[in-house]
Amino acid sequence: MSPSVIEEHIAKVRAQVEAACQRVGRQASEVKILAVSKTQPAEAIRLAATQAQQQAFGENYLQEALEKQALLTDLPLEWHFIGSIQSNKTRAVAEHFAWVHTLAREKIARRLSEQRPLDLPPLQVLLQVNISGEASKDGVAPQELKALAQQVAALPRLSLRGLMCIPEPTEDALAQRAAFAQLRKLLIELQHLDLGHPLDTLSIGMSADLEAAIAEGSTLVRIGTAIFGARQRGAVSSSHF
Repeated sequence: MSPSVIEEHIAKVRAQVEAACQRVGRQASEVKILAVSKTQPAEAIRLAATQAQQQAFGENYLQEALEKQALLTDLPLEWHFIGSIQSNKTRAVAEHFAWVHTLAREKIARRLSEQRPLDLPPLQVLLQVNISGEASKDGVAPQELKALAQQVAALPRLSLRGLMCIPEPTEDALAQRAAFAQLRKLLIELQHLDLGHPLDTLSIGMSADLEAAIAEGSTLVRIGTAIFGARQRGAVSSSHF
């Protein structure tokens, strides 16, 4: 993809975010765009960073992400891990990422805290909530969220920033908003617990439901195809695990 195309795509996404914010009386500066760069080559990330000043990138596959990070060390990028985390991934995630969006178990949280290097700032983490109750989806159940949040908040090398969810797909705008509103309500409930953490982030909204997410308070939208185009399988040689 050429520099002009990526720059144009990011400009369109920013305009879409700004328009969605205007419709609900919010400032576009309140919503951060996370470019989901999984399966995209390092060259595409470099173009997005240098041509469109995109700084935050989200990766699902650890080995692929590490390979791309090694090729992009000259750029001041902010790496977000947005894939599922097994125990054998925690050290590398703790060492190489600034954010984790998919924390759903106390055991994983404890390992991330223990393995976060002391020369790095605390790892910014979001708790993933299975808001639609789908058996195929990762995430903590809403009724178990409070206990997990209290456990994570007590860990010294993590900074609990908020919540993330991936609702059941639907084209119904009202249904989209209902799921996001439920997550926003859960975040407000956690804020009232005074856990000693910012709790200022709602990672909700992708290309298909961005407007509904922003209407319900999203502070971070995860955008992939609208920026990079279709996924490029095999763009980086890696074993996804």
